[in-house]
Amino acid sequence: MKKADTLWSPGAKPDPRMMAYTVGDDREVDARLLRWDVLGSLGHVEALARGGVLSARERARVRRALLAALRAVEAGDLRIEARHEDVHSAVEFWLTEHFGVVGERIHTGRSRNDQVVVDLRLCLKDEVLRLHALMTDLAGTLLQFAREYRRTVWPGYTHQRIAMPSSGGLWAAGYAEGLLDAADGVAGFWRRLDRSPLGSAAGYGVPLPLDREAAARALGFAGIDHIVTTTQNGRGQLEAQVLFWCATAGHECAKLSTDVILFSSDEFGWLMLPPEWSTGSSLMPQKRNADLFELTRARSAAIEGDLAAVMALKSKLAGGYHRDFQLLKAPLWRGVDRTRELLTILNAALPHIGVDDARAHLALRNEVFATDEVMRKVRAGVPFRRAYREVAAAVKSGAEMPAISAAVLAAARTSTGAMGNLELAALGRRLGAARRWRTAESRRFVRALERLAPRSR
Repeated sequence: MKKADTLWSPGAKPDPRMMAYTVGDDREVDARLLRWDVLGSLGHVEALARGGVLSARERARVRRALLAALRAVEAGDLRIEARHEDVHSAVEFWLTEHFGVVGERIHTGRSRNDQVVVDLRLCLKDEVLRLHALMTDLAGTLLQFAREYRRTVWPGYTHQRIAMPSSGGLWAAGYAEGLLDAADGVAGFWRRLDRSPLGSAAGYGVPLPLDREAAARALGFAGIDHIVTTTQNGRGQLEAQVLFWCATAGHECAKLSTDVILFSSDEFGWLMLPPEWSTGSSLMPQKRNADLFELTRARSAAIEGDLAAVMALKSKLAGGYHRDFQLLKAPLWRGVDRTRELLTILNAALPHIGVDDARAHLALRNEVFATDEVMRKVRAGVPFRRAYREVAAAVKSGAEMPAISAAVLAAARTSTGAMGNLELAALGRRLGAARRWRTAESRRFVRALERLAPRSR
């Protein structure tokens, strides 16, 4: 094809200013879709062949060409170039240049509209499974911290004021459960992500007997978007669901990071940052800064910004395809990448965080035991409100609350999930179930792709 050609106006030469504006940054953001575009095309071939649109001989020819394209992608020989509009034109032009009419046949029965959605869903399945692994790994790291420091007592806070006794185990286990909750949120969108859009074409199907289910099976999808209009009407919604899932994990990581920043500061000091996981000052030689955790907190905020961009882009559009959808990809990839980055660095750094038991114990100031004193009176038969007023008056007068050992504090808190009864084994079972789900889904996905394109992974 000539350099001026596009997939939609062969032989024409569009105004380059219009092309620059409409292509935008698609070449850059589509780069991660190259492999998935070829694999999606291999799946589409199965729909054409099973529907009788391609003969067995034609199917074999097209498959050979696409497998060669896949090898070229993996070798770096098939790339998106300046002459290409997007990932789809890069692949189709390469096929036409190297295999002639085979490249011209491959687009039969599809549109770039369903082609990009299958690329996105394949890529997102791969990304989501990797993110799920990082979320559960971080939950496992926190569970290990909870086991190790379940008897290390330090203050708990509300309104950023000392409230009641807490512990290293309670602190870490709470974030472990939050991350497991975040990971389990994958169930809210996985069934939709695990559906093939191929055969919906521009949004209204095509007058060909495509076997849409054959394409879905070949690509490792559990099913299809049943009604062909569903695919384009849902553009942006799945991206938003994935980013909300990422933001949920980011929420836990941001709060965890803020705690680490506070508890490792000079005024607190019961968490310790090793030198290799903190930064220094260009002016003040004594400074060790928790930049890693500050940037984790910032990345979490940026993920919410990516989600907001997707939500704004997809809103208030009529049914069917709109070119606005092109701009969904950049914030989607930014949010996914930021989530992977922050989960990866926390998984690496948290095992190196130390605990200063002595500093933690010193932080248990007199008033932190006030609620325990109220409950001591309650157990002795004093009505709660009277006990509350008596202890409040004593605190106001400057009276010392009786100090309580870590063992006694734990023994008084035996409700499920409290300091003395964390039941970490239950969280461990949840962690195991989440990992088994991911292993099963990953195995099903990978095996399908290996059957479709042997030795491609």
